[in-house]
Order: sequence, then structure tokens, then C-alpha cells
Amino acid sequence: MSEPFYVSEGRVFKVEGVHRAAEIAADTRFEMGVHGPIREHYRIDARELPLPVDYIVAATGG
Repeated sequence: MSEPFYVSEGRVFKVEGVHRAAEIAADTRFEMGVHGPIREHYRIDARELPLPVDYIVAATGG
């Protein structure tokens, strides 16, 4: 097996409650949390933010 030519690095840290922030290459930061039906189902009283899976879906389509 060959050596990888790129290794992605990033970090995720807790801001408050379900609110998380992530930092990736090129000093890019984005925030994650919960929204919509998931927020309502679990009765989470927090700011509406995209779910981590929302970013995965968007990146896959990009």
C-alpha cells in the first residue's frame, strides 16, 4: 500500500451544551449544534446550528 499524499487535520471543541466549533486547514472555523426536528424531538433549548452531518453531506456533494 502506498503512503498517503494528504492527511487532513482538524480539531473540534465544545463551546457550550450541544454547541461545538471545529477548525480545519487554512484557519477555517465553523460551528455545529442541532436544529429543526431533532432539536424539537429532544426538547433542546439551544441556538439553532447545522448538525455535523449537514457539513458531511455538503462536503460529499462538493
